[in-house]
Amino acid sequence: MDSYNLLTILGPTASGKTALAAHIAARINGQVISADSRQVYRGMDIGTGKDLGDYVVDGKQVPVHLIDIAEAGYQYNVFEYQRDFLRVYNDLHARGVFPILCGGSGLYLEAVLRNYRLIQVPVNDELRNQLAGKSLEELTDILKGYKSTLHNITDVENRKRAIRAIEIEQFYAENREVDLNMPAIKSLLVGVKVDRDERRVRITKRLHERLNSGMVEEVKALLENGLKPEDLVYYGLEYKWITQYVTGEISYDDMVGKLEIAIHQFAKRQMTWFRKMERDGFNIFWLDGFMPMEEKVDTICRMLGCE
Repeated sequence: MDSYNLLTILGPTASGKTALAAHIAARINGQVISADSRQVYRGMDIGTGKDLGDYVVDGKQVPVHLIDIAEAGYQYNVFEYQRDFLRVYNDLHARGVFPILCGGSGLYLEAVLRNYRLIQVPVNDELRNQLAGKSLEELTDILKGYKSTLHNITDVENRKRAIRAIEIEQFYAENREVDLNMPAIKSLLVGVKVDRDERRVRITKRLHERLNSGMVEEVKALLENGLKPEDLVYYGLEYKWITQYVTGEISYDDMVGKLEIAIHQFAKRQMTWFRKMERDGFNIFWLDGFMPMEEKVDTICRMLGCE
């Protein structure tokens, strides 16, 4: 594995990437570093799809890092993720353990793979006051003034996110000299995908499994423990729509229908992000999600040169 110092396994939700990462880690005595922007939160287990059982291979627990590292309600960000990734990455290499980055959060993946260091963007109270009275549509237009194409549309999912996105873009526009070099990361990128129809079937099946496993109760518990509804809505997808159901804004059937549509749209956006990564020069080797697990692991081992 001399050619690479990192393996990255990416793919849309419900593609089976987590189980694959765990199996390849078990094969090569590696450990997994999660690249999921919501699995960092404690107590947000079912809704974020942590699926910890996927990390058990042949009865043994595969170590996974960067899940359950922040309190629910906190707004963890990509700067903190890059910092925490580097801490784990350096520790694993110091111990002779091969790191496997796995996830579907494109922004987090690129924060690692693009080889430039991010910095913590401070709060700009003056700017926030200027933006306070503007609508989400107006904020979106302002953000487009910094970058005409919004690939990460979660930036404009609500006003709070949009204001923070503008704050970050303005900071970088005014401080272009702050980017620092990252360690020389050489990663093999492997994508897992299934055709759109199968992906839709998997998403729908998994959604109902999670609802039956207590996803609504998880949201109720978070609210009972002191989180405000707007704190959970901030996290989007399951937490947005289930919170609206729990607070009486929408019916159960309406919640399920809207949530299913939202997850399908999310998976589509993930694939759009990965295709853009390819256009930007990332070489992603795509594996068929239907391929038997052992065959997928063997294929990756050959590419890594570990056989």
